[in-house]
Amino acid sequence: MEEKLKVLVVDDDEIDRMAVRRALTKAGVQMQLFEVGDGNSAIAALSNSSYDCVFLDYRLPDQDGLSLLQNLRLQEIKVPVVVLTGQGDEQIAVELMKAGAIDYLSKSRISPEILAQVLRNAIRVYKAEMQVALANQQLRESNDLLTRKNQELEVHRKQIEIQNLKLVEASKLKSQFLATISHELRTPMNAIIGFSQLLLRPKCGSLTHQQKDMVERILNNGKHLLMLLNEVLDFSKLEAGKLDLKPEIFDLSKVVNATVAEMRSLAQEKNLSLEVKIELPNSTIFNDPTRVRQIVTNLLSNAIKFTESGSIRVEVKQLAAEKVQLAVYDTGIGIDPADVQHIFEAFRQVDQSITRKYPGTGLGLPIIKALLQMMAGTISVESRLGEGSVFQIEIPRQILVPARQSGDGKGTGLTYSTSTNIWRQQEMARFAPEGTQRNSREV
Repeated sequence: MEEKLKVLVVDDDEIDRMAVRRALTKAGVQMQLFEVGDGNSAIAALSNSSYDCVFLDYRLPDQDGLSLLQNLRLQEIKVPVVVLTGQGDEQIAVELMKAGAIDYLSKSRISPEILAQVLRNAIRVYKAEMQVALANQQLRESNDLLTRKNQELEVHRKQIEIQNLKLVEASKLKSQFLATISHELRTPMNAIIGFSQLLLRPKCGSLTHQQKDMVERILNNGKHLLMLLNEVLDFSKLEAGKLDLKPEIFDLSKVVNATVAEMRSLAQEKNLSLEVKIELPNSTIFNDPTRVRQIVTNLLSNAIKFTESGSIRVEVKQLAAEKVQLAVYDTGIGIDPADVQHIFEAFRQVDQSITRKYPGTGLGLPIIKALLQMMAGTISVESRLGEGSVFQIEIPRQILVPARQSGDGKGTGLTYSTSTNIWRQQEMARFAPEGTQRNSREV
C-alpha cells in the first residue's frame, strides 16, 4: 500500500488552494493535505510537524516567500518547497530557488499531471540532497576525526622521536662508559697478571705449595677478568664503529690449529675430547688473523663452557671458490628454540639470573656476529635442547678493504681499490702456488 504524503499548501487565496487540492486529488496522489493562509501559520505548522512537501505562494499577507524561506533556514526547518508564482514572477522564482526552494510552477500551468510530476520530482530531489548532505556531514566528521588522530599521532611521533634521541644518547654514554672503564681497568689487571707470573718464576724465590696455589688462582682469575674486559672494550668499539679490521694474507689452518691447541687444556679439565678437521685445497686467505682467531676462540669457549660431557669438533671446509665454512659442534646442553633468536643480543644470556651456572658477559656471540658483518660473513646455529649445538660461520676468502678516495683530498667517501685487489690476488698466488694441496689434519 502506497504511503500517504503529508502536503502543506501555503496560500491566502482559497481558490488557488482549491486548485492545488483538486489537481493532486485528480492525479490520484495518496496524501494528507493541510492548508494555511499566511507565513507565520506556515512556520508554526512546520515547527510542530514534518511534511513531505510544501506548495508556497510567493505573495502572502504577512511576508513574501523569500522571507519565509530565510526564516525556515534560520530555524533549521528542512522541507522541500515548491514555489507557486503568478504571471511574470519567473525572475522572483529563480531568486527563491537560490534561497532554498526545490522548484517553482506558474499557477497558470497547474494541472493534475504537471502538479503530480512536480511533487514527485521535488520529493526525489530533496531526498537526494539530504543524502548528499548526510554524506558530506559524515565526511566532515571523518575528516575531523582523522585530523584529531593525525594531531595525536604527530604528538606521539614527536614524543617517540625525543625518546629515541634520549635512548641514542644513553646508549652512546653507556658505550663511552664501558669503553672508559674497561680501558682503565685493563692497566691494573695487566699489572696483577704480570706480578703473578713474576712470583711464579723460580728465580724470584720458592713458594710453598699453598702460596703457589693462591698465586695461580690470582693469575687465572686475572686472565679471566682481562678476557671479560677485552670483550666489553671490543663491543664498545664495535658499537661506536671504531674497530677496524687489519687484513693480511695468512694460513687459516694454522690459525685454527693454534687456537684449538690453546683451548685444549680447558677441554681436558672437563674430560672433553676436542678434534679438528680441516679440508681446504688452499688454506690461504686474506683477512684479519687476530679477529678470525677471536671468533674461533669465542666459539670454542662457548662450546667448552656449555658442554659437561662428550666431545667438541671443529670442521673447516671450502664451500665455493671464494667462501670458507668453519663449524663448531658440541654435545652440550643445547638451546631452546625460543631462546635461539636472543642469543646474538648484547649482554643477553639464556639464564639471566645472578645465580646462573655459566658465567660470562653475554658478549661473545654478539661480537662474533658484528665481526662477521664487517667481513661480509654470516653465522647460523642449529641446536637441540639437551643434545648439543652446531655453530657455522661463512667468510669470504678475501675481504674487501675500504680505502679513502684519492685526488684533491676533498672526497670523504669510501671505495674499494681495484689495484689493491689485484695485488692481493698476486700475493695469494705467490703465497700458495697452483697445485699446492693442504691435506686434512687432525689435532
